[in-house]
Amino acid sequence: MHTTNDLAARGAGRVEWIRSRMPLLARAGTDFAVHRPFAGRRIGMSLHLEPKTAVLLEVLAAGGAEIVATGNHGSTQDDVVAFLRAQGMTVFGSRDDSLDQHERNVQSVLDAAPDILLDNGGDLAAGLIAAGRADSVIGGTEETTSGGDRLRAELAGRVPFPVIVINDSPLKAIGENKHAVGQSVVESFQRITNLRIPGRRFVVVGYGWCGRGIAQYLRALGGKVAVVEVDELKAFEAAMDGYRVAGLLELAEWGEVFLTATGRPGILTDEFFDAVADGAVLANSGHFPWEIDVPALRDAATGSAVLDDGIERIDLPGGRHVILLADGRMVNLAGREPKGNSLESMDLGFLLQSLSLERIALAADTLAPGAQPVPEDLDREIARRMVRAMAAER
Repeated sequence: MHTTNDLAARGAGRVEWIRSRMPLLARAGTDFAVHRPFAGRRIGMSLHLEPKTAVLLEVLAAGGAEIVATGNHGSTQDDVVAFLRAQGMTVFGSRDDSLDQHERNVQSVLDAAPDILLDNGGDLAAGLIAAGRADSVIGGTEETTSGGDRLRAELAGRVPFPVIVINDSPLKAIGENKHAVGQSVVESFQRITNLRIPGRRFVVVGYGWCGRGIAQYLRALGGKVAVVEVDELKAFEAAMDGYRVAGLLELAEWGEVFLTATGRPGILTDEFFDAVADGAVLANSGHFPWEIDVPALRDAATGSAVLDDGIERIDLPGGRHVILLADGRMVNLAGREPKGNSLESMDLGFLLQSLSLERIALAADTLAPGAQPVPEDLDREIARRMVRAMAAER
């Protein structure tokens, strides 16, 4: 059994390696240490707690921020939590937290009265609004598509502070969502299942930036890929990119592996479970564990068995079964030995986070309330830095 010191030491080693490969964030940290844009500010965070996130928090702390943080449900890495706590940060959560405990962790962050939010899925913003305490925040950022959708739908017109949606940036769409999520989801599928990709039939549900990347990397490794997409223009794009495009139920018997990448709830439901082929593997890459209706799947089950870490066999009526990966959570962050997106992609993505948070800290009053994209001048500056960094590697 690992002691807290053992965990912190392991986390420190992992963070040291990753820190050494994130030059864009390193430069931001140097600048922040001089200018201290977050001095006197408390940043409340709800974001996957893994080593790359730890480097981001170090950079923000170098700029004078007090950090109060929790992870997202199912993706927290305990050695990283121990490392951050050893650095004096207030961090809540553990790998095995239930959903109820995760919600209590989010509430603990809000109870610390942050004045800037670093959100992922809109949980912090929604909690503050529900409590009638949104006026205590000057602004924040939102990392993901799911959170951006929530801010613009469920919370539309109720957010009195500016929220820069990092996922709206074309840099994140291309660098992180398409290429990094695409690579890491495919890699995680291989690591968890040890199944081959060449010749296997994959169905990617959703052809946004993440779905595009997943489909591309599966095909590059020899997979046979079909796409399900309800948006006519994206479906047209998928067809022009050379994928088979059809409805989910039409592909239910054809597919051997189904990967959801929509950001929306209720994608694989009872109707699909009734039609899916025996032995199909189900995995989700979206932020929330709601794209696969796991409660409905369990209600329909005649039995189940955990076969390995992150692999569960669920028996269905008629002698069929499906394999559920990572309990329907983000397969690249909740599965076995989670690595998430590549270091370089998160160096880019977290530079977007850092500079957007700096803009909030220094100029929130110049921004409109509610969800909005990354300011264009930041996108272009970060693109210049990334291209220079990539050229220096050659």
